[in-house]
Amino acid sequence: MSAAVAVAVKKIAIYILGDENKRGKLFVAVGSIIAGFLGLMFLPIAVISSIGSMNIEQPDIDKSLFTESALFESLDSEQQAEITNIQNQGQAIEYAMANAGVRDQTIKAQLIYMSYFDEVQNFNAESYADLFVVAPNDSDLIAAINSTYGLDIDYDEFVRTYTFVMNSTINAFMFTDTGTKNCADLAAWADNAYISGWGYMNGFIGERNETDRIRYADNAGLVLGYLNYSPTDKKFDSDYDTLVYTEQGGIDTMPEVVGIGLFDGSQHGIYVGNGEVIYSSESLGYVTKENVSNGSWTSWCTYDGVTYPQEVTDAIQSVNEDSSSEN
Repeated sequence: MSAAVAVAVKKIAIYILGDENKRGKLFVAVGSIIAGFLGLMFLPIAVISSIGSMNIEQPDIDKSLFTESALFESLDSEQQAEITNIQNQGQAIEYAMANAGVRDQTIKAQLIYMSYFDEVQNFNAESYADLFVVAPNDSDLIAAINSTYGLDIDYDEFVRTYTFVMNSTINAFMFTDTGTKNCADLAAWADNAYISGWGYMNGFIGERNETDRIRYADNAGLVLGYLNYSPTDKKFDSDYDTLVYTEQGGIDTMPEVVGIGLFDGSQHGIYVGNGEVIYSSESLGYVTKENVSNGSWTSWCTYDGVTYPQEVTDAIQSVNEDSSSEN
């Protein structure tokens, strides 16, 4: 990748970490080409939405000169080849991540590649995807990527960049079935909210606040957001305005199924597996994750509008039978 293109691409990922003045200066310097570059690459939704939402005075430019086709045609043949290669590698990464069973981490994989791989030779998307399969956490993932490709990615820098990008969009790769509202995707929705750094704000269900452009959800809103979000249209509707739930039994009778609701008498959490629950905490001010055993959860519940596997139906029946026998 040429120095000009490489620097521009890397700055796109890094500039969001600085203060507003720095972001403004960078936008004036490269703002007129960023939209075209990103339109040709593989993260248009995540990054263009981030750029477009910032309170920055944009330079006065002739936008007709910076359409995707016009920008691409203005590059020399070497630069066009480099842009095409980035685009192709992004698509290859998407395919490789899906085949490796880690489709939900596609944006993460593409962002790391776009931001740091400008000097990497002989890139292989399948081998790259394998690193995401075996890494138990993001810290180990970054360490493995650094070791494998001879890079020096700063973990804290990566976390800041990734959190910002994820907060600016809804991860389309997390859904296993966009045609239904199911408990597995509810768990993925909650995990995505946690990873993306959603805050707590009363009355929100996952939308971005127009003032600070951060996504928020209140406690019930974390579930309502999933019920109201259309992955096809990529927008929230208003089909569900009240969270309707049924307490099914004590926490000790909960089946090991991700997406089951937990309740402590006042707030809801979503079980995401490995003994962990995610919920939007008013006292903390953000979506958080904790061990179920560390909280005050007393019962498990199901939500109207969400489908559950047979295992949950069986558990409900078992709880009801136990309750009847005691009476």
